[in-house]
Amino acid sequence: MGWWAEQIDRNIDGSSELPKVVQRLNIGRIAEWSPGYVRKEWELDPDMLNPANVLFGGYVGVLADQVFTFTAMTVLEDHESLRTSDMQIRFFRPIAAGPVKIEGRVVNRAKKSVHVDVTFTTPDGKLAAKASGDMTVLSNEPLLKAAREKG
Repeated sequence: MGWWAEQIDRNIDGSSELPKVVQRLNIGRIAEWSPGYVRKEWELDPDMLNPANVLFGGYVGVLADQVFTFTAMTVLEDHESLRTSDMQIRFFRPIAAGPVKIEGRVVNRAKKSVHVDVTFTTPDGKLAAKASGDMTVLSNEPLLKAAREKG
């Protein structure tokens, strides 16, 4: 198992501490993964509802970016890292209750990029939003070495 796969497994089993930004935004952990696929069930945080009592659209972007990252991690080599370079979101219906099922799928893995689609499904099984994103793949051995040493 590669280093990225270990990081995903540690996220799922709770053996890794969530980064402070994830804690503050209350976006939680991944539930399941396989190469090219990630799923999470996210319980709607009532603090993120807008005055119309639906999930603030920018929060959907935060959740999409997290799932983009974990989904792309499933196809990375140990010497690679990544950054989000593009994100587009289409909203089909409001999200007003949870848990929300969020799934990410790798659409294309190229040498320097990973394209990921993320879907948001309401508790009644309806598609609420779809995000598409491009992740730029970097060969960043010094950064990764520091992250591995940190734990």
